[in-house]
Amino acid sequence: MVIGVCIIALYAILAIILIYMERKVCGFFQCRLGPNRVGKWGSIQVLCDVLKMLTKEIFTPKNADRFLYGLAPFMVLIASFLTFACLPFNKGAVILDFNVGVFFLLAASSIGVVGILLAGWSSNNKFSLIGAMRSGAQIISYELSVGLSIMTMVVLMGTMQFSQVVESQANGWFIFKGHIPAVIAFIIYLIAGNAECNRGPFDLPEAESELTAGYHTEYSGMHFGFFYLAEYLNLFIVASVAATIFLGGWMPFHVVGLDGFNAIMDYIPGFIWFFGKAFFVVFLLMWIKWTFPRLRIDQILKLEWQYLIPISMANLLLMALCVAFGLHF
Repeated sequence: MVIGVCIIALYAILAIILIYMERKVCGFFQCRLGPNRVGKWGSIQVLCDVLKMLTKEIFTPKNADRFLYGLAPFMVLIASFLTFACLPFNKGAVILDFNVGVFFLLAASSIGVVGILLAGWSSNNKFSLIGAMRSGAQIISYELSVGLSIMTMVVLMGTMQFSQVVESQANGWFIFKGHIPAVIAFIIYLIAGNAECNRGPFDLPEAESELTAGYHTEYSGMHFGFFYLAEYLNLFIVASVAATIFLGGWMPFHVVGLDGFNAIMDYIPGFIWFFGKAFFVVFLLMWIKWTFPRLRIDQILKLEWQYLIPISMANLLLMALCVAFGLHF
């Protein structure tokens, strides 16, 4: 129970930080200030928004399927919690750590699409249904690229257990040890991970200009808050998995031959390394969102099926050949 409470508390704290960070990064890219009124630098604006959402009425549309309508946000939240529990925050600080951890994470993260489809279907609203269908098609498609890019690194790692994945990077992060295939896998993972989170430029399922808000149009109060919360934590999960698999997780940055520098890096706690790397990847994903315009649905699917999947499969084969012939560090 203590571990569960800690997970929930960390989940909520990270959501608040990410929402505030998103607003500030958005303001920076658009030459605006972002939140700056409520609290120092607008720091408690998000808390006020949370309190406002908690006081909003939760209603159910007249012709909705009441059971599925109420179940959908919890399905999305449960999927997010399960994947969040797999993240290795520090040495020994892994809640779900077993020999098929990577496979479990991919399987658990796929549950979220069921909640999104249920939300659109049960609302009995054409805008919600179209948003859910778009989101389902997009997530299922880009899960293939995410899986292939991660499997590329599994071939290099030789294990699916997250703790062993991080420990095997003590003498160098996989983004450097894996050469060109690792860099390609990292880039594909960032693009596909962004699409899985329904974030711009892949935010067509929530396109306000044509679908009002997409699959959660009919949700209010904390039911809408659950979708909003899960979206930001899924962003952090995508970034954390990238930090774990490609950037060494809690392992410090070492340079061969610089023993003094390496000793100083070892003094920095592992959880600081982990969160620093994760938030660096979060910034990259936000950079992508606020740089590119929204794509059409045909462009989104064409990018995946005609480009990312063939490149991912070729890259997986290249990594397998590199490992087979000992062409990696």
